[in-house]
Parts: sequence; structure tokens; C-alpha cells
Amino acid sequence: MKFRVERDALADAVAWTAKSLPSRPSVPVLAGVMLRVADGRLHVSGFDYEVSNQVDVEVQADADGATLVSGRLLAEITKALPAKPVEIAAVGAHLELVCGSARFTLPTMPVEDYPTLPELPASAGRVDAAVFASAVSQVAIAAGRDETLPMMTGVRLELSGDTLALLATDRYRLAIREITWTPDDPEISVNALVPARTLADTAKTLGPTGGDVTIALASGGAGEGMIGFLGGSKVGGSRRTTSRLLDGQSYPPVRSLFAPSYASEARVTVSALVEVVKRVSLVAEKATPVRLSFSEDGLVVEAGGTEEARASEAMDATFTGESMTIAFNPQYLIEGLAALGAPTAVFSFNDPFKPAVITPADADGAAIPGFRYLIMPIRVGR
Repeated sequence: MKFRVERDALADAVAWTAKSLPSRPSVPVLAGVMLRVADGRLHVSGFDYEVSNQVDVEVQADADGATLVSGRLLAEITKALPAKPVEIAAVGAHLELVCGSARFTLPTMPVEDYPTLPELPASAGRVDAAVFASAVSQVAIAAGRDETLPMMTGVRLELSGDTLALLATDRYRLAIREITWTPDDPEISVNALVPARTLADTAKTLGPTGGDVTIALASGGAGEGMIGFLGGSKVGGSRRTTSRLLDGQSYPPVRSLFAPSYASEARVTVSALVEVVKRVSLVAEKATPVRLSFSEDGLVVEAGGTEEARASEAMDATFTGESMTIAFNPQYLIEGLAALGAPTAVFSFNDPFKPAVITPADADGAAIPGFRYLIMPIRVGR
């Protein structure tokens, strides 16, 4: 194997592939990235039996072939190379890399020991890459991080006609974003539970490239099923990711947490509220709730800490309904506000002990449909 490639294209491809490699692989070859040259293209791939990544890059090939080399080491090297074309050749049990006056010789691993990457499932449809990336970033923050509850660590994709809904919850909050997409089958009705971290990394990478992302989903889309994503990269070439799905058969009916209507509503400037919550929380220990007191006069944010340390700050807010004090985990509140992607937050409540819903609004206060962030209140004494 011997080829010549642009430094940026190589560094980008290797960095993305190596990012998802296991830090403690069950077998040594899983720490490697496969470099395979065929028909004038370089295929860079990684696989850990759960997630597979593959990038195709156009190269000037002198000889086809394949080699397997440490992914993290190759990523560090390619990132540090000067901005010059890179020449790579497999020589015996080593990989030789030359870029300008820099030369590296790396040991390789047995190609024959590397597992075969899974095939991309059949295409289910296409979605705008930037819109998809935005939706995933909004929702993934609410996914759980407790690996003992794997079902909560995923983002649920609900594919129904031309609507693609993304849901995530860690039992203390719930995020939902609905977007339109172009299904291959207009009558599609499939759900899939995708590991949140994998989905977030994939969407973040494919989002800035423009164009569409193809969502590939095996029929059934549950349990041990597979999902795939296919898109482009910023420096050219195509990228594909496959991931095993989580078992979402018993995913809770979270949509029922939203009330059919709400008795009280408040409109608050997002940036101002985030700053106030951060300031007031300085006196509080981690996860100590902040209290939000809404009235016709506006909003007062309060927190109490140890040794009688307390803080409060008043700010402007438009409120309709009965005066109410409700308490939230400050980190969950800040993350929800940041995910809105809008200048104004609309809070909807029924009472201080039932879930509140935060939705985005424009500068004039008009609601922006598509995203809802539900947050559970915390019971506190005055």
C-alpha cells in the first residue's frame, strides 16, 4: 500500500475515526484504525463491536492495500504535521509516513485479525445535516449517564411519516425536538433508541458539512438492531457511522408528562436568567436547588447554602397566573435554557410540585415550535 494525500483531509479523517476508539480495548487490534486503499480512495475505519466509523478520502494511489495502525497515535501525529502533502507506505510490518522533512515509522498490527465492519442498513430517509445536528445537541443533554440504566442513556428517534422526533430523559428532565425529514417510505412508523454519546458525536461531525444526512435503519429498529448515518465531511469525502441500538421496548411513555394545558406562564430573557442563576448558585452546594418566585412584579431567584449563606436577585419577567415559587436543580435549569437557542424562555406551570415546561420564543415573545424541555421541580422548605 502506498499513497499520497492532503494533510488536512488525512488528519480530519483519522481524528474522527480515532475519537470513538476504546481506551481499553478487549483485544489490541480494536485500538487500531484500518487504512485501506482501493480505486484511488483511502478508507479509514474503526470498530469496537458497538460503533463503527468509516471515512472515504480521495488520494493519489501508487499501490492498493491495507494496514492497521494505532489510531490514537496516528491521530496525534497527523494533527501535528506541517501543512504539506503526506506520503504513506506500508513496508513489511511497519507504516512509513513522510510529510515535508518529517518522517515517522510506526508498527502495524495484523490486518487479518481485525473484525469486519457491519454493513450499513437500508436507507430510511434523509434529513438536513445542520437541522439534525441542532436537534441532537438540544436533546442529548437530557440523556442519562448512569450505565446501570442503559435505556436512559439513549436518544429515542421516532420516525413517523415526514416527522422525526428526538426524545431523551434521565428521569429528572425530558427534552423533545421535532423536525421534518424526507422518508423513503411516506408511511414509515419506526422507533429506535440510539446511544446518546454516539449520536451526539456523529451529528456534531456531520452538521457543519451542509447537505443531508442519510438515516439507515434495519427493519424493526429495536433491541439488537443497527442504525447507520451517512454524510459528508468538511474537507471532502463521505462519512458513515453504524451503531447498535439500545433495547427500547420498555421505554417509558414520557409524552404523558406534558399537561394538556397550563395555568401560569412566564417569559424571561434567557441570557439574563442564566447569569442570575449562576450568580445566586455561588452560595449553594452542588445540586442544591434554586428557587424561582414568579409574580406580577417579575422574578426573584434565591438560593441558600451552608452556614446561613444565602443569595437572592430580582429580575424582569412577564408573568400571568397565580404567584408561584418553584425550585429546580440549577445545572439542569441552565442546560435547558442554553439548549433553547432563542433569546426568550417561556415557562409553563400548573403548580410548584408538578413538572414545568420551558420552550423557546423569539425576541417579540412569540413561541417557536419544535422544542420542549420539561424539568422536574424539587420540594424545598422556605
